[in-house]
Amino acid sequence: MTSTQTSAPHSMASAEELRKRALELQIAEMERDEKIKAREAEKHAEFVEDFFRKHIDEKERAMIKRLVMKAAADGKYEAMIYSFPSSFCDDGGRAINNSLPGWQKTLQGKAKELLDLFEQLAKPQGYGLKAMIIDFPGGMPGDVGLFLTWEPPVK
Repeated sequence: MTSTQTSAPHSMASAEELRKRALELQIAEMERDEKIKAREAEKHAEFVEDFFRKHIDEKERAMIKRLVMKAAADGKYEAMIYSFPSSFCDDGGRAINNSLPGWQKTLQGKAKELLDLFEQLAKPQGYGLKAMIIDFPGGMPGDVGLFLTWEPPVK
């Protein structure tokens, strides 16, 4: 045997070694995906907890005020002040999606609290509030956007 014949097999990884490397990479990718999914699930659980169990705080009120002031400075007559999954409405967003009267009664959690704050503070100052489905993943209602409006009255 020549030296090239004996060294050639040793310079290549065996098929078994390549399969093992591929499997290790697949396992690492699966573990990474699981960690990402776990983080997303944790974030979602925190959002649900916040939406249904906590109240609108000063930080959120300040953010809403900044959104409104920015929209007004840009010459707009509305600002989206909050969004949440349509599944958080007690009808899955059906009334909002179909612009049915009484859609306000379907709101829960912080969305209901925002409606109450609107009725108390903003409506008496001439503001309006509207809700609409802002995306349709897979053709189904996704998130609801709540918009504070200050459009001039129609004459």
